[in-house]
Amino acid sequence: MQLSSRLQLFNEPETLKMAKLGRELRTKGLDIIDLSLGEPDFDTPGHIKKAAIKAIEDNWSHYPPVAGYPDLREAICGKFKRDNQLEYKPENIVVSTGAKQSLANAVLSIVDKGDEVIIPTPYWVTYSEIVKLGEGVPKFINTTVQDGYKISAKQLEEHITHKTRLFIFSSPCNPTGAVYTHEELKALVEIFEKHPDIFIISDEIYEYINFTSAAQHHSIAQFDSIRNRVVVINGLSKGFAMTGYRLGYLAADIPVSKACEKMQGQFTSGANAVTQRAAITALTSDLRPTYEMVQEFRRRREKMIEMIFNIPGIKCTVPDGAFYLFPEVKEYFGKKNSEENIQNADDLCMYLLNAAHVSTVTGSAFGDPECIRISFANNMKKIEEGMRRISEALGRLS
Repeated sequence: MQLSSRLQLFNEPETLKMAKLGRELRTKGLDIIDLSLGEPDFDTPGHIKKAAIKAIEDNWSHYPPVAGYPDLREAICGKFKRDNQLEYKPENIVVSTGAKQSLANAVLSIVDKGDEVIIPTPYWVTYSEIVKLGEGVPKFINTTVQDGYKISAKQLEEHITHKTRLFIFSSPCNPTGAVYTHEELKALVEIFEKHPDIFIISDEIYEYINFTSAAQHHSIAQFDSIRNRVVVINGLSKGFAMTGYRLGYLAADIPVSKACEKMQGQFTSGANAVTQRAAITALTSDLRPTYEMVQEFRRRREKMIEMIFNIPGIKCTVPDGAFYLFPEVKEYFGKKNSEENIQNADDLCMYLLNAAHVSTVTGSAFGDPECIRISFANNMKKIEEGMRRISEALGRLS
């Protein structure tokens, strides 16, 4: 059977692959601790659930507009004004079935065959694959644990060519937790000002999960000189513990937002009607449940950092946002025991899954083959046990 060659352009997300392997081992009766998935383990706040139930009872059961209900788009504009001091109108907003669809809409609306797309590494697994699906060419700027996993303006300028069409990044970053400051963003903006044909996609899905001393999220869209070229991606999954509700959104200049609406109209049309009604409540209500969740993530981060710094041979930054550690583990490459020979991060993750019964994600999926991603979106008891198992399993290698 001959299937589309398009399927060869991209890979299955490694995050989903590890989750699937963990589930398979659980069905065999093994106690697998999941430190792989990027999903809050908290329940959706009660007032949001009540809004969803009310939407069902009020018969919000018909096709919604492709770009989202007008009052939800108004609520999103209000959120941008309240949290980011950004002025958008409803026609700038497109609501989608998750931030991943928002990202796909934007990439497929901007990138033509052969266009180059600059992506700092490490990056979220889907960025490069959506670019490939759109027949663009990912061009990577490598960062390291030493530079805090953030690019400099000099690096950006060195990687821009006449084929550069788009720049994609996230802050806070998945998988590193790096958060760009106002000054760092301003330096990047000064480069973009020299290149008026380059679009910028700013993935801000982890906006609320910010541990910096200022606890202040900075969006690159705040700079007026490039504002019309910035596409802001956001959603409800991380900050409101609503992963299963599947709602994301983007804000962009009207030509881009209309293009994304046109693209989405041929894929899914409007996002789930009931979810959209619940989203209005989420975005316009007190954010106290979100802040309480972030405080718990902060506690977990401190515990995981404390434990990982006690493991020999591992280098790790302290993440300023999101809920992951991204330690450099190359000191364990070439080590082995009677059953395993660790050659790379892929091998190490499979070793930890099979020997320690802890699921993590290989850094090669995020563009850095010397690291692994460990999530602290799990409860404290499982984090402590999982890190203890990881330490013991690594200790058995020589």
